[in-house]
Amino acid sequence: MNLSYWEIKSWLTNIDYTIVGSGIVGLNCALQLKQRFPNSNILILERGMLPQGASTKNAGFACFGSLSEILDDLKTHSEEEVINLIKKRLDGLLLLRQTLSDQAIYYQQLGGYELFSNEDSQLFETCLTKRETINKLLKPIFKDDVFQLKENIFNFKNIQKTYLFNSFEGQIDTGKMMEALLQQAHSKGIKILNNILVEGYVDQLDSVKVKTNKLEFQTKNLIFTTNGFASQLISKKVKPARAQVLITKPIKNLHIKGTFHLDKGYYYFRNIDDRILFGGGRNLDFEGEETTEFGQTERIQNKLRELLKTVILPETDFEIDYSWSGIMGVGTSKEPIVKQLSNRVYCGVRLGGMGVAIGSLIGREIVDLIE
Repeated sequence: MNLSYWEIKSWLTNIDYTIVGSGIVGLNCALQLKQRFPNSNILILERGMLPQGASTKNAGFACFGSLSEILDDLKTHSEEEVINLIKKRLDGLLLLRQTLSDQAIYYQQLGGYELFSNEDSQLFETCLTKRETINKLLKPIFKDDVFQLKENIFNFKNIQKTYLFNSFEGQIDTGKMMEALLQQAHSKGIKILNNILVEGYVDQLDSVKVKTNKLEFQTKNLIFTTNGFASQLISKKVKPARAQVLITKPIKNLHIKGTFHLDKGYYYFRNIDDRILFGGGRNLDFEGEETTEFGQTERIQNKLRELLKTVILPETDFEIDYSWSGIMGVGTSKEPIVKQLSNRVYCGVRLGGMGVAIGSLIGREIVDLIE
């Protein structure tokens, strides 16, 4: 790059902390660093024009896990681990709301619903049987029963007549959240450079040399918050998971309110601006969706359209406005990876599709590692 003296002096000299990724974790990490070290010089590098990955592409669910998802987690995690994960998600959501305010992120606690298709009668029965056990497990955290039963008030078709309802879950406006985080970062003097891809780094005695697709520079500390892209540079324990989403054009008198999960959370939808935002279908092709490439596939998009017609909007005419995809970071464990990789390099990755819930907390946990 043809950099001037002023550019090098103002943006690329005496950097205390360089954060890779300007998503929820990266921005929260920067804000927490600035709070703890007010005089520090912080630079964030972002590979995209806007935060890539999932931070600006998610559905805006302020959730912590449906009943079937919690039961599924208990097959591979201990009770203590599952409770800690849920508490982490709750603490993260509270921190996000405190950092930005409910008004700034358009937070609404309209509750979360889990639907079960007619073919999922066995799973539905299992959830009904285990409901009281899970409510008892979560009562110390919520001080009340979490999962209740509700009739099909939204007239969805081809599903069990009863929903599982969780009054503690909410929703946000993802765009407003990211705007608010970016505004806070800028107001505190945190610098952000976009369209820069980190290609490698060299950990030196008193600094880290960072190599990007456009320039090389030195930083005192390097922090990776790249989540779904973590395997490209730092951790093979994080697998990318692409999530495909579509949104309808506005629908008159759209009475659906809340956040909705279907098929163990692999499908999810909500009303935003009188449109149905509908995402999921990764379970149709796990191998194909384990990619860092953005895009949509005919198989998954067709399934989303089919479910819109047969389950969500069976008696309503609708048109698809557009679709997109985001890249999450998942692994064999739901526990995020927050660790010091070397003397001056840190990471906070593998958010397991719960970035909105735990992103703020992971940002703070990274800073807690720094002496």
